[in-house]
Amino acid sequence: MAENIKMEIKNKCLAVDIGNSDLTFSVWDSNRWGEIFRIPSKPEMPESFYETKMKECFEDKQLSMGVGRAVISSVVPGLTEKGRNAARALFHVEPLTVGPSVYPRLPLEVLNPAEIGSDLVANAMAAFVKYKRNTIVVDFGTALTFTTVLATGKMAGVSIAPGLKTAIKALSQNTAKLFDVAIEIPPSALGTNTITAIQSGIFLGYEGLVRTMIAKIKSEAGDCIAVATGGLSWAIPNLRPDFYAIEPTHTLDGLRIIADLMTEEK
Repeated sequence: MAENIKMEIKNKCLAVDIGNSDLTFSVWDSNRWGEIFRIPSKPEMPESFYETKMKECFEDKQLSMGVGRAVISSVVPGLTEKGRNAARALFHVEPLTVGPSVYPRLPLEVLNPAEIGSDLVANAMAAFVKYKRNTIVVDFGTALTFTTVLATGKMAGVSIAPGLKTAIKALSQNTAKLFDVAIEIPPSALGTNTITAIQSGIFLGYEGLVRTMIAKIKSEAGDCIAVATGGLSWAIPNLRPDFYAIEPTHTLDGLRIIADLMTEEK
């Protein structure tokens, strides 16, 4: 019985994706992700804030904190060490931090290793392993990113635009009044007030942006499938037919795959 419990814990993997808006984390267990948690990214907050918040998430759902390994991606330098220390203290494992020191050991040809975000590498890794064909990963996060990975494992290129929330925030903060703009498609392209005008311009405009970018990338990279991920991958329903798959956990999948590869090397 004790050996079975040890094996169950060993097979569990904590993945933490630290982005500019949220710190997203979950535990991979028995070939599936458990509860997906999000904590707002606040670099000014002390390390204890993240440790407490992560602990509360698990306790609220009455989840075990026993894991065999942990992996972290961070694009917020001020939060990287705080996230590592919180994971180390709570889960009693040494987290693997995805970065340039890891990339040479991956079956990917990583584009500009010293510059590229580790979340984009995780997206490419998941696409390479799961789909085995030329793939464009469209990540609807703080930034809207298009990461193209070829079937050979080469990262062909990345395109970046402001994310949906980022664009809405920029518009609402620069109008005479601040507006709380809901994340929803407006009934018409003809906005009749400030809120519906912003919704029309952003959501319908981004629909065209995404389609145009996918078409342009395909014209250069050849036949590709497009996969959507990110916290707002659901926000533009008219785009669903354009995607081969919508995978909210795609980035976490990539981190878990990287952790598995690094474990196999040991």
